[in-house]
Amino acid sequence: MLDQAETAAGQAPAQAHGQVPDVPAEGQARARHKRDREATRQRLLDAARDLFGEHGYDGVTVRMIAAAADANVALVHRYFGSKAALFATVLEGEYVIQRVIAGEDDPDPLPLRLARHFVRQAHRGPASPVPRMLDRSVGNPEVRDILQDQMERLVIGPLIDQLDGPDARTRATLATTIIMGGGPIRRVVGLDPLRATDPDELTERVAAMFDAALTPYR
Repeated sequence: MLDQAETAAGQAPAQAHGQVPDVPAEGQARARHKRDREATRQRLLDAARDLFGEHGYDGVTVRMIAAAADANVALVHRYFGSKAALFATVLEGEYVIQRVIAGEDDPDPLPLRLARHFVRQAHRGPASPVPRMLDRSVGNPEVRDILQDQMERLVIGPLIDQLDGPDARTRATLATTIIMGGGPIRRVVGLDPLRATDPDELTERVAAMFDAALTPYR
């Protein structure tokens, strides 16, 4: 009884002045939970990106990804649904070409925008593990389906939307062949000759290629 009385007495002044215990507000707790959730999701993406690049799609398990991200296996399924969906999410994050095609903050013609992107990619170097992901994974039917969907939805479709005149799909597909062709060449032969060329001259030549690909057939 004495202890309870002393505790109550010690709390009385604070309560009398309208002070409340230092307990996190509900909104703060939700915000912290959201930050933790986003941080965990990003760790899973980063781990998957590295592991898929090193081992390919078939060589990676959900358990490996969770362990590398210091996360529970169940969180992979909660945030992404499946290993295939996680692989697709990693790939989709690499499609900066979407912004190039849309012309965000760049009023120049589409062939020139595409050429600048091509030259930037050529000079970027092999920093991303995504090319290795594709090399080591493309034989898997699930991966082929993912690539087909993303290529149509994120590259060919947006290019078609930018084009007027007949044969838009053919022209968009031809331009996509130029865009994507740099990847295999980089991995098999190397791009040192392109990197040694003056960037402005290289951009001009590649822009002419894109212009020829996208111009309506006569």
